[in-house]
Amino acid sequence: MSIEFLLTSLIVVATPGTGVLYTMAAGLSRGARASLVAATGCTLGTLPHMAAAVTGLAALLHTSALAFQVLKYAGVAYLLFMAWATLRDKGSLAADEDAAPRSAARTIVDGVLINILNPKLTLFFFAFLPQFVSEDEPHALLRMVELSAVFILLTFLVFVAYGRFAAAFRDRVVSSPRATLWVRRAFAGGFAALGIGLAFL
Repeated sequence: MSIEFLLTSLIVVATPGTGVLYTMAAGLSRGARASLVAATGCTLGTLPHMAAAVTGLAALLHTSALAFQVLKYAGVAYLLFMAWATLRDKGSLAADEDAAPRSAARTIVDGVLINILNPKLTLFFFAFLPQFVSEDEPHALLRMVELSAVFILLTFLVFVAYGRFAAAFRDRVVSSPRATLWVRRAFAGGFAALGIGLAFL
């Protein structure tokens, strides 16, 4: 495992995107445990993209304009839905200990969908992994699986760190209605911006 791969992967994973935003929103609104569940869902959402890249399906997706456009706009629609849901869910950041918590299953499903519907991940794995596999590699498939597994582990660890960081500020935010309003708007705007950016990919 090269240090170049580890450093590049860490930089890519640490760059805020949909998964980071979702995990931080979960930590800020529902605490450290919810952020851990969200990080799990977002990490699971990267597995289909990894499998597509490793098996060569990413190449087919990349050459099929229709398939790429369908997946891209499904992702755009879901991100815009998340923006709308975050903006209207006035109770998601409320400091109400008696409120019914969001189920772990729902949190994981949303996290999985956020990353599954992001075609950038498929293209990323397809373009990124081969850079670290030599042409004369006798077990190229196993090598790509190994690199992908390390990348996914880094993804999970970084997302958990982001979620814990957000959860640490939870009490300060939920105790202020004004702060709650602006945080909700910020996350909704973030989802919307990512969705619009994906539309012009």
